[in-house]
Formats: sequence, C-alpha cells, structure tokens
Amino acid sequence: MEKRVIEILKNTGALLEGHFILSSGLHSSNYVQCAKAFEYPEYGGEIGALIAKEVSEAGLNIDVVVGPALGGVIVAYEVGKNLKARAIFTEREENVMKLRRGFEINEGEKVLIVEDVVTTGKSTFEVVDVVESYGGKVVGFASIINRSGKENPFAEKTNGKPYFYLVKFDFPTYNPDDCPLCKSGIPAVKPGSRKMNTK
Repeated sequence: MEKRVIEILKNTGALLEGHFILSSGLHSSNYVQCAKAFEYPEYGGEIGALIAKEVSEAGLNIDVVVGPALGGVIVAYEVGKNLKARAIFTEREENVMKLRRGFEINEGEKVLIVEDVVTTGKSTFEVVDVVESYGGKVVGFASIINRSGKENPFAEKTNGKPYFYLVKFDFPTYNPDDCPLCKSGIPAVKPGSRKMNTK
C-alpha cells in the first residue's frame, strides 16, 4: 500500500524538493503537494479508498468525515464516499476554524477527522474543538501522509484515539531561526494555505 501511494505521489509530481515554509511555520527541504495527486480523480479515488479500508478494518463506524480546508476537503469527500458517511469541511474565518455553508454535526455523531498531511497536528486539533463544540464524538484521525515524527501525534491529547495514515515521511524540519536553508540563502517557497509571514 505504501509503495503504491509513493508511486502515485511521484507520478503526479507531488513530491517536491527545495526550501519550503510549511503551514506549521517550520521550514523543510521537502514538501508533499497532495493536491497534485488529486488533480487526477482516479488517483484521488484510490487514495480515499485506501484510507477508508484502513478505518473499516479497524471496526470504526463513522457518521461524518471532516477535513480542514483546503487540504482536507477532497480527502474528506473521497473517504466519506467510501465509508458511506457524510463529508464536510471546516474553514478559517478571521483565523478561527469553524463550520460554515450550512454544515452541522449532530449531538453524538461519530466523526473521523482527515487531513492530507499531518506535521504538527495544529489544524487537526482545531477541528477537534469544532467537532466537540457541536457535541460530535471524534473517534479517529486519518491522513495520506504522516510527517509528524510520531506514530500517533494525537494519542496523548485524545485518550489514545486511533490515527490511520498511508505513508510516513521523516523529512527534516527546522525552526525559521535555525534553518540551514535560510542561512545558505536558498529562497523559501510557501506552498501551504495558512497565512504567515516569510522572511
């Protein structure tokens, strides 16, 4: 499965090398632009089916799949389609994560939160807060790529809720003040969607 996903990422030009500012604010010499894979619906469908298979085999029953915009929107749709669950997304309004566009989560509904890439998990934890504010019950997490450096970056704060991912990358990341790429004068590119200042 991992081999197949890496093949898809390579075939679609989603694996990038250079100097990148991640949505977390950290810098890295590697970036995965998952949107490139979803440029090809057949690949997007395959990725969604693989995540859904992992979740189903773990025995989780899901009512709603939620992904943060923008990276989690199509992933949530494809996973939801395969799990026969509703698929919705959160988005930022004045830098606050929330549900808009008439989306709601009903009291007690079982929710799977999905992302394209997990690094620090900041966006995911913001989605947890949104889900819980509606009375929903987060039962698990999933992403295409885990680059958090941990097997389950959500376990400690969520009482061991499961985390499913297709590929784990241990790309190096740097704080901006200690970034060797900055020191070497390589221009930084910000491919993510969260607003931040660049040097």
